[in-house]
Amino acid sequence: MDKITDHMEVHPDSAGFYGAFGGAYIPELLHRNVEELTAAYLPITESQEFRTAFDSLLRDYVGRPTPLYYAAGLSASFRARIYLKREDLCHTGAHKLNNVVGQALLASRMGKGRIIAETGAGQHGVATATVCAMLGIPCTVFMGQKDTERQELNVLRMRMLGAEVVAVTSGSRTLKDATNEAIRHWINHPDDTYYLIGSTIGPHPYPDMVARFQSVISSEIGRQLMEKEGVDKPDVVLACVGGGSNAAGAFYHFVGNGHTRLIGAEAAGEGLQSGKTAATITLGRKGVLHGTMTLLMQTAGGQVMEAHSISAGLDYPGVGPLHAYLHDSGQASYLAVTDAEALQAAMKLTRTEGIIPALESAHALALLEKISLEPSDVVVVNLSGRGDKDMGVYGKHYDVK
Repeated sequence: MDKITDHMEVHPDSAGFYGAFGGAYIPELLHRNVEELTAAYLPITESQEFRTAFDSLLRDYVGRPTPLYYAAGLSASFRARIYLKREDLCHTGAHKLNNVVGQALLASRMGKGRIIAETGAGQHGVATATVCAMLGIPCTVFMGQKDTERQELNVLRMRMLGAEVVAVTSGSRTLKDATNEAIRHWINHPDDTYYLIGSTIGPHPYPDMVARFQSVISSEIGRQLMEKEGVDKPDVVLACVGGGSNAAGAFYHFVGNGHTRLIGAEAAGEGLQSGKTAATITLGRKGVLHGTMTLLMQTAGGQVMEAHSISAGLDYPGVGPLHAYLHDSGQASYLAVTDAEALQAAMKLTRTEGIIPALESAHALALLEKISLEPSDVVVVNLSGRGDKDMGVYGKHYDVK
């Protein structure tokens, strides 16, 4: 695990702020939990003992480094040198395991005997259940009822791994509501429970901590490009953004280098003006959600709007404060991708490269149709997850019988 102190553009201040975004806006009942975590996470995670254990598990359990694959078909189609960072080849099928391994090790060293988590598409829940099974730690995962229905395979995986899956029936019954329930549970169980957040959201120190654990992605990209292209900085990095963990990991070591274009894909759903969208950066404004100041989709009266995306993992009305800051400071750009555009991009990758992507990753692939590229450009698309979990959705839109 790379030390992060060299990358100050993505390192919040001592209060957890990236510029105007971040912080810890929490009720008094959560102060004890968050202060304990804030005091513990850097001394533990920067210790040599932790780093050795973390790196060992990334290599031998997660399966890192993941390949950087030259996509010859996509490269010919888009007339640039396009690589896929194959996070879909991690154990459990997504980038989520990088962060979960780190936080589970932290929880163990903090003496916490139980882990809870929230999940949307189910990949973070599966990763959490997987590591908890490996470490012998009891696990409860909160998941919106709507997501349990459209991601039934991942629910079955979590239960097979021994996790309790709690279907949340409040609100929109998606990721936002699962996060609400997990926070309520954590408030009531401060002594023995660790809340393992899956994205760069929540009160400080979570956005910083998750980005640190996911930064292994961009660290590997730099080394792998040096071997393949003789450069350690891509011209363009593309990644999908919901809460923003895979994009934070893919962007991390390239922020502020003066060379790399960092472009995130957020879910436009059925269209920006449809009322069924999750395009937070495009449509949102400043507000507080789940303990952090960030950009949110809100009504005129300040109520958080219900988000929509064909992808359960991008179905969130906010975005991590790091991405709000990168957008606000002009260090990254974010484009909206509709459900239809994501489905089209998924089919193109499947038929061109023989790789079925997660719907989340398909949003990043769709950016290739939206940006201008030169033949000499080295482009890395972070393929954050594989598409097994989304075959039910794909089956409704494609003739796959």
